[in-house]
Amino acid sequence: MQVARYTLIYSLAMAAIVVASNILVQFHLTGTLWGIALGDILTWGAFTYPVAFLVTDLANRQFGPAIARRIVFVGFVVGVALSFWLSEPRIAIASGTAFLIGQLLDISVFNELRRKAWWKAPLAASMIGTVLDTVLFFSLAFSPLFAFIGPNLDFAVAPAPILGVLATEAPRWISWALGDLVVKVVVGVVLLLPYGALMNVLKPMPQAAKTA
Repeated sequence: MQVARYTLIYSLAMAAIVVASNILVQFHLTGTLWGIALGDILTWGAFTYPVAFLVTDLANRQFGPAIARRIVFVGFVVGVALSFWLSEPRIAIASGTAFLIGQLLDISVFNELRRKAWWKAPLAASMIGTVLDTVLFFSLAFSPLFAFIGPNLDFAVAPAPILGVLATEAPRWISWALGDLVVKVVVGVVLLLPYGALMNVLKPMPQAAKTA
């Protein structure tokens, strides 16, 4: 009963994060910072999506990889289904593909390092998963190479200075990907704080992992 309750909570949290991130990634920041146009380098989704890795890592630590994968699959199905309704189909497809592959990689890396120092497994897993997820998502969602999935977003494919400051121009979605990756890495490091606090509350349940 306890395992089922925690699984439901983790799954609902995962689905909410996916849906929120799929909506927020369609909105770029406005204004400037140190002369850089934030709209050229960042979307709001960068600030919410890293929380998905926190949820996965906490579930993995508490119940093991089998239940963590179950939570990822539930979050994937619910999140993508709602995303088709609340966001563009192409965004939903890109997000679902990147999410599933990135999260499963996160689980594998975490499981390999779970016996190391407490911070190594979540940090390495989330960083590796984040890089792969970012590359897959922004390529599938915005690159003209994948226009068969859905129409291109004009603002995303329009040329702009890379990261808003370099002389070389590239489609704006490339700067979004680079900017989002930097933010996700920073947020991922910061999320080690709640992970460290929650790991003392959410104790491992090895028996649940064995029977999953």
